[in-house]
Amino acid sequence: MFMHAHQTGGRRIAARLATPVGGLALVFLAASTAASMARDPKPMAVSLERQSDRVAVRIGGQTFTEYVFEGHAKPILFPILGPGGVPMTRSWPIVKDVPDEPHDHPHHESLWFTHGKVNGVDFWAHKADKDGRRPTVRQVALTTSDERSSLESRNEWVRQDGAVVMTDTRRIGFWGDAGARGIDYDVTLHASHGPVTLGDTKEGTMALRVHHALQLKDLDGSKGAGGRMLNSEGLRDAKVWGRPARWVDYSGTIDGRRVGIAMLDHPDNVGHPTHWHARDYGLFAANPFGLHDFTGAPPEAGNRTIPEGGTLRLRFRIVFHDGDADEADIDRRWREWATP
Repeated sequence: MFMHAHQTGGRRIAARLATPVGGLALVFLAASTAASMARDPKPMAVSLERQSDRVAVRIGGQTFTEYVFEGHAKPILFPILGPGGVPMTRSWPIVKDVPDEPHDHPHHESLWFTHGKVNGVDFWAHKADKDGRRPTVRQVALTTSDERSSLESRNEWVRQDGAVVMTDTRRIGFWGDAGARGIDYDVTLHASHGPVTLGDTKEGTMALRVHHALQLKDLDGSKGAGGRMLNSEGLRDAKVWGRPARWVDYSGTIDGRRVGIAMLDHPDNVGHPTHWHARDYGLFAANPFGLHDFTGAPPEAGNRTIPEGGTLRLRFRIVFHDGDADEADIDRRWREWATP
């Protein structure tokens, strides 16, 4: 085993290189480039490197992100470097000593997918019980494909007592072009261990924590960071929270470069256009299940039950781009991605 490190906004983050462990096999699948990539201008080469606890993703020969599947309560993507190598998500609590970063909500780990009420179990905050056990989303199998520039991960959602609540299959694709880098997150939830109810709570679901320079303010309201928010319906800043929209975008200046992050909701998703748990302090989440909190609907109005043996598929595209939403033409990107 040996170490390597890469730059992230002036910092160095180490990653261990080792042979695969735990019986997880690396499989290369022959497939053509995704059609959605062909519609974007000047697609860039993407490569994947399987390591012992993560998959490193490079675009145009440069580090873009790492899919980290061990060491956390759920799989995460960290770091995420946008155009020009700019770090796009908060580093804390994964990296402890980045200046000026807020230290609230330790479960906000860069980019992740979980939900706060799954058959009553909170996989969002993953708090421990009195014996120190906490619910986890653990990986059981992983494949990668350079040909498709994607990985597939199969996971179990496990209660504190060790019982499996449900399973999922995640197909995560990576792409880049002259003005943006992107992640296509495609999740199929399986009611493999009995019926599954995704409960009505604001704490979910497809989520990331933006770089602190993209925040509008800190959680306590004491400091403005200069970021802006915009959704597909033209609402701005704090008015975005809880409202339905096809996409939401944060933008601001990081390390002297004007950049942004857009999350796009697929029209085939349940509840489309989804509601957004998108906060001015930097939490950025699409949540189709939180109707009570977002709209004042009766409690449990947003519940969605998957019958035993059934599935529920959710698709999101996250775009890390130069400029703001208008300059990056996010609405065009949504239309091209959403059109078969």
